[in-house]
Amino acid sequence: MVTVIDPQLAGVSGNMMVGALIDLGAHPERTAEVMEEAASHFGGASVEVSEVKRSGLRATHVDVRTDESLSIGYMEFLKRLERIDNPSIDGEMLSMARAVFHTMAQAEATVHGLKLDEVHFHEVGAADAVADVLGTVFAYFDLNLHRDTVYTLPVALGGGTVSGAHGKIPLPAPATVEILRGFPVTGGPVELELATPTGAALLVNMVREYRRFYPPMEIQATGYGAGDMDPDFPNVLRVVRGSEAVHHDTVTLLETNVDHLSGEVLGNLFESLMDAGALDVTLTPVIMKKNRPGQLIRVICRENDHEMILKRLFSETGTLGVRIFPQVHRGVLERRVIEAEVDIKGRRRARFKVGFLGSRVMNARIEYEDARSISLETGIPLRDVIEMAEKQFRNFMEENDGE
Repeated sequence: MVTVIDPQLAGVSGNMMVGALIDLGAHPERTAEVMEEAASHFGGASVEVSEVKRSGLRATHVDVRTDESLSIGYMEFLKRLERIDNPSIDGEMLSMARAVFHTMAQAEATVHGLKLDEVHFHEVGAADAVADVLGTVFAYFDLNLHRDTVYTLPVALGGGTVSGAHGKIPLPAPATVEILRGFPVTGGPVELELATPTGAALLVNMVREYRRFYPPMEIQATGYGAGDMDPDFPNVLRVVRGSEAVHHDTVTLLETNVDHLSGEVLGNLFESLMDAGALDVTLTPVIMKKNRPGQLIRVICRENDHEMILKRLFSETGTLGVRIFPQVHRGVLERRVIEAEVDIKGRRRARFKVGFLGSRVMNARIEYEDARSISLETGIPLRDVIEMAEKQFRNFMEENDGE
């Protein structure tokens, strides 16, 4: 499954995230119960889940009301977090919650030049922020989003200034900027704080990567979480979930026929083209004019690399012409290199190239260099090493749910 968090219009806050996940299908009563129980260790809070409209768009709003706002040190905060005792919150959920708060604490420490144990939470110490984080984490696991491939689109930040615990500060808050380092963001569209530190920390701990546009997918469910204000635009966070579709991209295909090159020149050509940015190079035997045997050289490359590769083909082969097929569409799996331990006459580390369709493993191949190294060390034929290693790796991926 694929899940896309869409904060590109109204940003992201803690209660917007909880609302969006409830709207997506998480259990509202159990989520509210978890939020109130978590908040009880930080002064207490009441939680109300309701359906509202923001600029005519229906959404779920989570209203968290507290009687007091605490300012406590990060270490004391962690101790209180460990006291949360709710059968609906397991160790994996608490671990994710700790990661969210660590993200926020690290950002505060960075922007204020402090050590972690010197950080005092102002927003986070409040019961409402604790409720937002634990509520989001519970809803995230309730929907099994931890098994999904989760993306985020660019984050709307808002703008302007606001008075905080450290005086007047620009918006977005410095901690928010630090948390979203490396993520695509946009300013505006209003002079308000659209992205909060809590919302940003939740986002970066939920997503695997960011995208500028929606990935290929078949949409199955959509959730809208409402912000507290009702300005003149839809103040909602959207979360979209669906099944994976094969990713498509466009490449340029170059091909030429040659009949005069030696094996040494052709071998060097492969390395030269790959160094120039080619994605793939193939050589196919063909029969050319006057029944002469020759080779068809095909090169797949990115559009912005094709001029360099074209020149390399001319200079290395001496061919008089190259056929150019621009914007060739292809379907591709997401590829990742994963290192794992295999037991082949002793425990050894090996790298595997894995193809994913969303979160599902479609194929896995051991890297040739690693397989060859194991073969030389053990005296086992390369073919047998590959078979044993890939079988063990498949078992490893199944035990870890493909992650």
